[in-house]
Amino acid sequence: MKASQLASLRFFSLLFLIPGLGGLILAAVVSTGYLDTLPRVPVSEEMRLVPRTIHGIVVYQTKEENRRLALLEDGAVGVFVIGLILGVIYLEKWGAERMLIAEKEGLIEERN
Repeated sequence: MKASQLASLRFFSLLFLIPGLGGLILAAVVSTGYLDTLPRVPVSEEMRLVPRTIHGIVVYQTKEENRRLALLEDGAVGVFVIGLILGVIYLEKWGAERMLIAEKEGLIEERN
């Protein structure tokens, strides 16, 4: 694999990993904010009827709040996993490339 292809693979891996990690952190901040501000009993006047367990404590939120937080969590995990997969592929290709270079330089014996 060419060096430019490896660099592109590394770039795209980081391009997905960093925003995915940022999204996970943002979801944790929003979730903790919900824990501090949302009621612990259903409030039908405010349409806070959807339960969510956060650190073992049940809070009640609206359907829209639930949808947004679930979308944020799922999206962040998806983006992070894509970055993780690309990172593993990059490390595999990079390791194979390093092995070939080492064999050519005679630093290790060739495998049979």
